[in-house]
Amino acid sequence: MSARSQVRFPGAGGIRETGRLFALMLDVGRALPKRPFQVREFVQQCWFIASVTILPTALVAIPFGAVIALQLGSLTRQIGAQSFTGGASVLAIIQQASPIVTALLIAGAGGSAICADLGSRKIRDEIDAMEVLGVSPVHRLVVPRVLAAMLVAVLLNGMVSVVGVMGGYFFNVIMQGGTPGAYMASFNALAQLPDIWISELKALIFGFLAGVVAAYRGLNPPPGPKGVGDAVNQSVVITFLLLFAVNFVLTTIYLQLVPPKGM
Repeated sequence: MSARSQVRFPGAGGIRETGRLFALMLDVGRALPKRPFQVREFVQQCWFIASVTILPTALVAIPFGAVIALQLGSLTRQIGAQSFTGGASVLAIIQQASPIVTALLIAGAGGSAICADLGSRKIRDEIDAMEVLGVSPVHRLVVPRVLAAMLVAVLLNGMVSVVGVMGGYFFNVIMQGGTPGAYMASFNALAQLPDIWISELKALIFGFLAGVVAAYRGLNPPPGPKGVGDAVNQSVVITFLLLFAVNFVLTTIYLQLVPPKGM
């Protein structure tokens, strides 16, 4: 073998891993319409992901809404625009904070559990046994988990929006002495229906990314039990990085396509 053929390019491993991740995304998309659909597995995963994420998500949503409301209330009071505090804080919660909080909890709690489950199956050779028997692990195991993460993310996003808005209302009106009528009036003046759509769309996409990344790292763990733990940590970190990058892209596209209300 020549010396040129032995050259290793820096970053080639990362590019290869990225390609495999996108290949798994395509495999999941191709396996979605296949029958039979694993209804029981899907319901079990929905219940499990919801059970481990619903309480932490609700508890995290309250301080998120409070911090946004307090910060915006202080800023608008400095510039003499207190009447727009409600609209600004609600839009910030619905468009940005709610899907991000939901995705972080889905990836941190649900995604880590998915990765650990699939990783333990992999090191016990259960995944290889399924492939030998002609059973697709993607169709049998990955698709129900990804769909469950997407559904729970959408539902939790609605809950976080409600809890965050209620927390923001309480801290702005009760703690900072704001006017309830002005709070609601500014919300009606600035908010529009596409704000809810983009929030739910973000939650849907973030749930898909969290499920696919967790499944990918679970199906490709380093050897041994320690490798499963490392794969779980890697899946959470990779998902967090993808979430913020995708959120930036989606927000930019939304602001370009949907004009603000009143313009």
